[in-house]
Amino acid sequence: MAKLQKSIDKRNALVKATIELVNNNGFHATPMSKIAKMANVSPATIYLYFENKQDLVNQTYIEVKAEYTKYAFETYDESMSVEAGFELIWKRIADFKLKECENAMFLAQCDNTPMIDELSRQQGIKHLQPLLDLWTRGKEEGIIKPLSEYLLYAYAINPLSFLMITQKRGAFQLDKTHLEEAYQSAWSSIKVCK
Repeated sequence: MAKLQKSIDKRNALVKATIELVNNNGFHATPMSKIAKMANVSPATIYLYFENKQDLVNQTYIEVKAEYTKYAFETYDESMSVEAGFELIWKRIADFKLKECENAMFLAQCDNTPMIDELSRQQGIKHLQPLLDLWTRGKEEGIIKPLSEYLLYAYAINPLSFLMITQKRGAFQLDKTHLEEAYQSAWSSIKVCK
């Protein structure tokens, strides 16, 4: 049992080091040797858990995306109205991005660069299914604009990454009023005007 835990700890250390180094240096400036050194393991150890650097980054992305979406949908109930469900999910996503800044920054980098392969990206999108289903229901009920999920995500969710990065740089401090204004802007960008 102790051997299994040690193995899990090593793998987790590699994932954590990958997130930190990619966030600080970018994908291409993060060699396996640096990841191993930061994780306090030999470079050969990485290959016990991952095929190569691409596999390490892809698996890290999928794990972080799963954590992110688990948090986002933890208190969501499909029986909620479209507006109430979207508000809950949006605010949980905002909370994750502000509390789990390193993980959120890693996801933002992965989502905005070609460092993740398409198969892993599609696997990551599957984790967003409750939000996509909510938007489909909203379109069917005439509440959400009949736009592609990509446009809905770009207008309603992606601005949170910009706000998170701006706050991390110290250029802007999000308070409750700002978050409520951001939510209202997100909601008004995707809802059908009546």
